[in-house]
Amino acid sequence: MQPCPPDRPENRNSTLDREWVSRALVHTLRRRACGYAPVCIGVLLVLIVPLSGCTHLTEYVHNGFKLGPNYGRPPAPAAENWIDAADPRVRTQSDDLSRWWTVFNDPVLDALVCHAYLQNLTLRQAGCRVLQARAQQAIAVGNFFPLTQQATGDYRRYARSTKIPNNQNVRAPFYSQWTYGFNLAWELDFWGRFRRAMESANDSLDASVEDYDSVLVTLLGDVATYYLQLRTYEQRLAYVRVTVGLLRDTLRIAEARFKAGTTGELDVVQARSTLEQTEAQIPELEIGLRQANNQLCVLLGIPPEELRARLGPGGIPTAPAEVAAGIPADLLRRRPDVRRAERQAAAQSAQIGIAEAEFYPHISITGTINYSAGTPRLTPVGVLATLVGPPQGLDGNIGPTFQWNILNFGRILNNVRLQDARFEELVAAYQNAVLTAAQDVENGLVTFLRAQERAKLQAASVDDLQKAVKIVLAQYKEGTVDLTRVTQVEQNLVLALDTLAQARGEIGLGLTQVYRALGGGWQIRLTGCETTAVPPQGGPPPPAGTRPAHDRELPPPRRVPPQDEKGPMGERRRTSGGGFASPRGEP
Repeated sequence: MQPCPPDRPENRNSTLDREWVSRALVHTLRRRACGYAPVCIGVLLVLIVPLSGCTHLTEYVHNGFKLGPNYGRPPAPAAENWIDAADPRVRTQSDDLSRWWTVFNDPVLDALVCHAYLQNLTLRQAGCRVLQARAQQAIAVGNFFPLTQQATGDYRRYARSTKIPNNQNVRAPFYSQWTYGFNLAWELDFWGRFRRAMESANDSLDASVEDYDSVLVTLLGDVATYYLQLRTYEQRLAYVRVTVGLLRDTLRIAEARFKAGTTGELDVVQARSTLEQTEAQIPELEIGLRQANNQLCVLLGIPPEELRARLGPGGIPTAPAEVAAGIPADLLRRRPDVRRAERQAAAQSAQIGIAEAEFYPHISITGTINYSAGTPRLTPVGVLATLVGPPQGLDGNIGPTFQWNILNFGRILNNVRLQDARFEELVAAYQNAVLTAAQDVENGLVTFLRAQERAKLQAASVDDLQKAVKIVLAQYKEGTVDLTRVTQVEQNLVLALDTLAQARGEIGLGLTQVYRALGGGWQIRLTGCETTAVPPQGGPPPPAGTRPAHDRELPPPRRVPPQDEKGPMGERRRTSGGGFASPRGEP
């Protein structure tokens, strides 16, 4: 049968009827498909969830329609009391440790702490890491929304020849075409992949804030430590210079007796040797003093310079006789490095759910709309008519799509195992951090307590040796003892004085170690500080106000008491931020 020519009137109606029937059929099929699409997607979800992956349907619903385990803080070993809890100098009350360095009652130390807080460069680096984590968290939140939102445009100028056959369709030899479009693609978070990514980013931000606090605690402890060392070296030098003067007097006595002929040259040589041996300790102590001075300058964020002229004279800061150590369980909420380790484990736990989401299809909604128009001539009037005139061509599409990684040869499963192994590693690191924190406190306590006893006994020994030196010198002048006995007693005095200075400095160092191990001092970023001494010259000026610029970016954290930690680690049920809600700025 030959087709009817379309230009005949009797055939034109039949052609229109066939076109109308075809369009109606297509419209009906599309309407039925749209009506069945939600049902098909629902059936697909019901079939997919229990048949693949590591998360069962009940757990998937219980987790808020998210794959992977919900996090819960793992248990951490903690003793009930400190080893020296029975010592009356160790109080179990939890005092305010936000300004623990003020217990030394040393205004110079207070000023150094404030200047280090305002100018230290390591602390600024930690602040920048917080800003990086905040930006990463904002990116993770943005991924929850449509990933592709693109506006496209195109312009073409065409030239057609009028000398070709069948040129009746060429209306103009030259014309332009403008095309505009918009593409949208939104991956629906059926499996919680993006929500788990937001959880991980939030926990990583928390960990970065805790890292900042940990760096701050370490900084304050280092400033106090090196300041105490500097004062201890100064005291040791002062003691050595005193004993050098005493040994010079002994040398003069030996020389006078040698000239008088009451003793031999051996006494003079022996006395001079003892003096020179003691004087040799001065350069060694000056080396340690300069190194402590230089390290203090670095902590203050300035080039190394002589600080003693600005610090002024001063003895070893006097520490109180007792310390408020609280109980070991307080470390879980006090120590920023412990909280950082716990938050890192929480961030890694969410990565397990992200890895499990790769077992399932990625369901997206995509859409495109395009508008095209043309003008016969490239003139301003023609272009304006094209832009504001009625559309000459408009098309678009929208619909669901999916991508499913199949035949992955175990890559997805092993990635899940990898993320789970990393989580277990971080859990062990968190538990080890708790043990290390308790060890640090115990080491600081035993140093602080035993150094007091050592200093007391050493002071009594120095008093006795000073009396012995007076007695033996008097006897040497009378000729009842030889110089060897004098030299032995004086050398003992030199050693005792040096040990006394070290013991007194060790008391402050032990107390500093305790407070640093307890995690005190990070609260200064919430309250700021006020300088009470002239800042050292040569370094970058501190930012305006009493808080550094990188610290003012951090809002105050919200601390809540730690929740029950007795549950099994395998459940990993997520609490409110693991018990520590930390600051997160709006993106």
